[in-house]
Amino acid sequence: MTDDEAQIRALIERWLAAARAGDLAGVLADHTDDIVMFDVPPPYEGARGIDAYRATWPPFFAALARGGSFDLLSLDVTAGADVAYAHALLRCGSARELAEQPENRLRLTVGLRKERGRWQVAHEHHSFSDPG
Repeated sequence: MTDDEAQIRALIERWLAAARAGDLAGVLADHTDDIVMFDVPPPYEGARGIDAYRATWPPFFAALARGGSFDLLSLDVTAGADVAYAHALLRCGSARELAEQPENRLRLTVGLRKERGRWQVAHEHHSFSDPG
């Protein structure tokens, strides 16, 4: 694993920990001002910009506070000199949802840019696999 790949892995693990803790500042910490995120819930055209991205988190924090899971199962990182991407699988949902569909996985794809020597998330895409 390269140093850049290790840095990106650590960034994603910090983001996950911040999300589980309901720490909005931690969730936003390594994201660009022009982030684009495509998420499972609306808006389906995506959240564009850090303010729109910020606004998507309170409902998710509330779901996690009610006992939801957001657990990393796998993470792969590919890094170039100034751009990188990562993809991951997570267990995400309420205890009931996970009991009803135990094989369902949240898919996460992240695009990153290295700016002033620091990796930042410029794109996130979340989707659910079809357990069918």
